[in-house]
Amino acid sequence: MLVQISHERSQALLRQRNLFALISAGLAIALVIAGGFAATRDREVVLVPTVRAPLTVSSAGVSAQYMEFVTRDAALMLLNRSPEGLDYWMSQILELADPAANGTLKGELMKIVEEQRGSDVTQAFVIKEIKVDPAALTSEVKGTLKTFVGATVIGSDERRFRFSWTYQGLRLGLSGFVQIPTDDTNKETK
Repeated sequence: MLVQISHERSQALLRQRNLFALISAGLAIALVIAGGFAATRDREVVLVPTVRAPLTVSSAGVSAQYMEFVTRDAALMLLNRSPEGLDYWMSQILELADPAANGTLKGELMKIVEEQRGSDVTQAFVIKEIKVDPAALTSEVKGTLKTFVGATVIGSDERRFRFSWTYQGLRLGLSGFVQIPTDDTNKETK
């Protein structure tokens, strides 16, 4: 009698174990499938509607419109500076920077801070044109760079700058910037 009860009990436990194993295998397969869908699906974030059109960022790549807005803001932040706000200026640019390029950018910005600290020289940049290339992750800004000493304008030149970007996840990071010759300076040197 005890053998029969023991056998029935062990058979019931065996059925429960097999059912549990089957359910576990089914859940594991469902998890792998859901993980595959999550990894291959594009992610989008809806940004605050302070621009002229609804704007989203996707993990599939950066849009030209978003890159233009970020370039505009980065150019205005980078090229409009005064000696009173140099520390804030540098910290804000470094927040835009790609972590891999942070050290290089900080070195370049420190040179500018050391040159300008304690002087009365202020810069203002007026954007005239922005060109973006989302595929190459570069953008160019053309405009007038005005230099002031106190309230007196000592220089007003057409300048063009190229910004290099990285795009990881949903973050567009500044990896470098350089001044490039404008068409006007090319005409003068010929």
